[in-house]
Amino acid sequence: MFNENKERGFSTLSVHAGVEPDPSTGAIMTPVYLTSTYVQEGIGQHKGYEYSRSSNPTRDALEAAFAALEGAQHGLAFASGLAAVDAVLMTLKPGDEVIAGDDLYGGTRRLFTTHYAPLGIHFHFVDTQDPANVASALNDRTRLVWLETPTNPLLRISDIAAIADLLKDHPAKLAVDNTFATPALQRPLAEGADIVMHSVTKYLGGHSDVVMGALMCKDAETDAALRTLQNNVGAIPGPMDCFLVLRGIKTLGIRVRQHCANGRAVAEWLNAHPKVDRVYWPGFADFPNHAVAARQMRDFGGMISFTLQDDSLAASRKVCESTQVFALAESLGGVESLIEHPALMTHASVPAEQRAALGINDSLIRISCGIEDAEDLIADLAQALDA
Repeated sequence: MFNENKERGFSTLSVHAGVEPDPSTGAIMTPVYLTSTYVQEGIGQHKGYEYSRSSNPTRDALEAAFAALEGAQHGLAFASGLAAVDAVLMTLKPGDEVIAGDDLYGGTRRLFTTHYAPLGIHFHFVDTQDPANVASALNDRTRLVWLETPTNPLLRISDIAAIADLLKDHPAKLAVDNTFATPALQRPLAEGADIVMHSVTKYLGGHSDVVMGALMCKDAETDAALRTLQNNVGAIPGPMDCFLVLRGIKTLGIRVRQHCANGRAVAEWLNAHPKVDRVYWPGFADFPNHAVAARQMRDFGGMISFTLQDDSLAASRKVCESTQVFALAESLGGVESLIEHPALMTHASVPAEQRAALGINDSLIRISCGIEDAEDLIADLAQALDA
């Protein structure tokens, strides 16, 4: 039996976490349990399963893998990343306050402001790159601090340990969206976070064929509250999707290494290109909070944003529409490279004045470097910039 608590390399953990040979057949892969319900030997006498909204053997294996990847005791799977975010917000009540980063995925910010703010949850959006901004917003009504690090789309870095230290004697929970870094590069629970969230759709699934979310935590009480919501609301993934993510996770370690290598090569090339104004990538020594990233991350990832010297919308649109290897599409973290325009696509729901204040301007382009050959990615961007 694979002992997930024994210290091993991340790729070994990725291959084996949560998965045991099927006891009835010896199948090395977890079967896909396509069933909605389970026959009981008598009323209340069953084999641990009653109804697949509450639990399913394929999902159980995946949730065990989620926990192992983040060094957690508990993992939960949801139908999407936003469903996972929603579960955390549902633990709050009117009058509670949330401190969140001002540079967030547009869908997360939209959920906060258009759904939960009208219900009486108050949100403070601050620049979490400086823990002092979190400290200034913290009060006796704060119940949640929500971080992305690196952020979407400006790759800002926040010091998880420093912010966790601010909350050590406070009832607020610290939740970290670890989608961009993945547990291959960063483990927020080890830095003091209470909850880790992933859009599994991205790197954990890794093949652009599943929509899913995940939460991981160490505390049994937190897990119990989230698991009750998971069951009550029913925003759970189906077993086939769970199987696909179990398969995707097996190559997470090796995929992330290639994403990082390609990200470094492309970022350095873009940084030297005369038509590029600024490159957002935390691996640069002069990038804000680079030292924090170097401490809490194992590498700097395959996500890059950049702006053009020609800051017109027409120029950035032309670049996005001229690539041939990079596919013009929302999302990220798959084996294929993607390019998108945040102001017109992923962050279009963020009000224009807020985008401008953050620096998400009409020139900003975001790319997700896949696992293709770096030379081909660079040649593709070169011809697109020449266009």
